Amino acid sequence: MSKAFSALGVSNALLESLAQLHISMPTAIQEKAIPAILTTQEDVVVLAKTGAGKTLTFALPLLQLIDDQSKKVQGLVLVPTRELGQQILQQLASFAQTNSNINIVDLFGGKPIKPQLEELKTNPQLLVATPGRLLDIIKKGALSLKDIAYLVLDEADELLNGLKEEVGHILKATPQQRRTLLFTATTTGALQQFIHNNLKNNVLYIEAEMATKGHQAIDHQYVVVTPIEKLAVLLHFLSRQEGRQGIIFCKTKAAVNKLAKKLAINKFSSGALHGSLTQAIRDRVMNQFREGHLQILVATDLAARGLDVKELGYVVNYHLPDTFEAYVHRTGRTARAGAKGFSLTILQEEEVEEITNFEEALGIKFTRYQKADAQSIEDHNTLLWAKKVLKTKPNREISEEVKANVKTIFHQLSKEELIEKVLAYHLSQTKNTNSSN
Repeated sequence: MSKAFSALGVSNALLESLAQLHISMPTAIQEKAIPAILTTQEDVVVLAKTGAGKTLTFALPLLQLIDDQSKKVQGLVLVPTRELGQQILQQLASFAQTNSNINIVDLFGGKPIKPQLEELKTNPQLLVATPGRLLDIIKKGALSLKDIAYLVLDEADELLNGLKEEVGHILKATPQQRRTLLFTATTTGALQQFIHNNLKNNVLYIEAEMATKGHQAIDHQYVVVTPIEKLAVLLHFLSRQEGRQGIIFCKTKAAVNKLAKKLAINKFSSGALHGSLTQAIRDRVMNQFREGHLQILVATDLAARGLDVKELGYVVNYHLPDTFEAYVHRTGRTARAGAKGFSLTILQEEEVEEITNFEEALGIKFTRYQKADAQSIEDHNTLLWAKKVLKTKPNREISEEVKANVKTIFHQLSKEELIEKVLAYHLSQTKNTNSSN
């Protein structure tokens, strides 16, 4: 039976915040790691799958251990992306709501640096930062990390994958006696080497249910398509997900833009997210998605880190990811907080053999998704066409005379007869277009 947060050594002030947020019972990794972080002086490596509750695992101890009466920067949370940083910042602020003395400042790129420099003058005890912007500020002489007591590396595998040099410079700017709390969903040789070179000798390793956590509640399926039918199969699948939010992952920014445009043409409520968009646009799309104004997010792997949306119904891999770790992070966006999830991977025939490799590496089992037949896809496309017609705004430039003449032509038809004729005309035009192609 799971222990309550009070039994883990969490302070009364933080327990009050948790109660206000309706968070009552810790996850497996929280139950194991929070007491260890609070009661030991060791560096800690926490290994847990996406969705296990890692943010709360370091947020509560950090807020409890830092001295809220001090004017020194004591804690630093380092993240690979601005999106993840913003999510963590929001959660830290929520947990710290019962302590007005705690000052948290974010240092992310994508927005002006001057306001951040001003915020640093308010004497924060805790920073949440991306490596690039943090180094820019340090180089300006506006910040010292000499008093850092707690360094959190969240999504450490991703930090070291693309930002290893920057992370190295930041570690050198912190004192050797600091405590490092490293959180990751996957382990690699490079990560183990980093731990050996940069953490203390007596590292405390903590993990929970790594064999199944993050996978057990996900239904992993794949569908095999030809290039020409790939979009049609996707659209047919999406039409059956009405009322559910999902993310479609593509390999490249160009593919994201192209697919998002196709979805918009077919009247799906969707938005695009990739690294070449401005921060303002990315923030707007993310907020619209989180608030439920967008049903579908088309994204590169950038969005696999730091996106936490409740009740995300499905994930689609429009392109098979290059690594097993990427698949873990993509599919980890669904089946969060005990919910069930669904992952559909769209493959071409030559990619099918890769499925076995993913199954063996990740300890999961794929089943084959039943692809819609040609008639079902044609019927679905007809329904999409009907929805487009329904959502088409009236053309105010058409003269009243033309409207009257058209009404005269159709006047003799009943509603049912008109629908049948319009449908027959649409299908004949569709077939003519397909045959000419």
